[in-house]
Amino acid sequence: MDMKKSLSTLEVAEVLDISKNTVYELIKRGELPSYRVGRKVRVDMEDVEYYKNKSRTANVPASFNGSQKKIDVSVPLKGEYIYYDNQPSYNNNFIICGQDILLDILTRHLENYQRGVQALRYYTGSYNGLVDLYKGKVTVASCHLWDGDEDIYNIPYVRRLLPGVPCVIINLACRMQGFYVAKGNPKNITSWNDLARPDVVMVNRERGCGVRVLIDEHLRKLKISPQSINGYENEELSHLSVASNIARGEADVAVGNEKTAQQVQNIQFVPIQKEKYDLVIKKEDINKPAFQSVLEIIKSKEFHYELIGIGGYDISETGKIIAET
Repeated sequence: MDMKKSLSTLEVAEVLDISKNTVYELIKRGELPSYRVGRKVRVDMEDVEYYKNKSRTANVPASFNGSQKKIDVSVPLKGEYIYYDNQPSYNNNFIICGQDILLDILTRHLENYQRGVQALRYYTGSYNGLVDLYKGKVTVASCHLWDGDEDIYNIPYVRRLLPGVPCVIINLACRMQGFYVAKGNPKNITSWNDLARPDVVMVNRERGCGVRVLIDEHLRKLKISPQSINGYENEELSHLSVASNIARGEADVAVGNEKTAQQVQNIQFVPIQKEKYDLVIKKEDINKPAFQSVLEIIKSKEFHYELIGIGGYDISETGKIIAET
């Protein structure tokens, strides 16, 4: 990753998987340094990485209680945002875990709902999110983890990563995943087998995210050794980052969702498979007022209309209970 690169506010939003308005709010509060080039606001990549790393420290975010405050993690405080092992935990707080922008939309709807809930956001990959839910470090987790043996999303992972913990899995949306390639697809990359060609260089996603699990599961099933793939060890932290690599000609192929492909110039999207992006809630919590608010919101017309307006989401199953474990 080029730490000296400067990003637009839209690119920052993609890297952090938050809304563009939230980026402006972070800049306004002084939490994210920025500068202007003409009329455009720019943010250095190293400042974005610093912000992400800082959010993992034992500080209460200024946006939550109005001041930076160190917490003695050995003494849990009622109503505070508490971290254990540099990761968040909840103590009478509502923490939504995941990286997609639709979770920021859900958080905003929660705050404005009739039974308003001040939710906090924790940005991490699907695998780590389920582990944090199991450990009680977050309240709600989202995931899009494909199991190649059963050819289904999320259910097997919830059972494995939350053993003995009954959960409810609710669909948030469906998305199309595919290959990012250069405009015109000059190397004719259309299948997973093409990743192992000697003339193809890929850029990968980080371990633990849903895209990385999708890649590794397909390689496992096809018995393709990761060591045979040029660029397999080159990792980026977002759909936008890998798409940008392809647009700059630094790699030939990456995997990501269709929505991001529509936002980056000079790349083409080759569809692979439709995925389910689901919300996971512990069954012991499901009837509590805050969680009922979540269910009501994701079934509401207002939430559906907003996702339709953004584009890139299939909401035909949004709000449907997919499984109970």
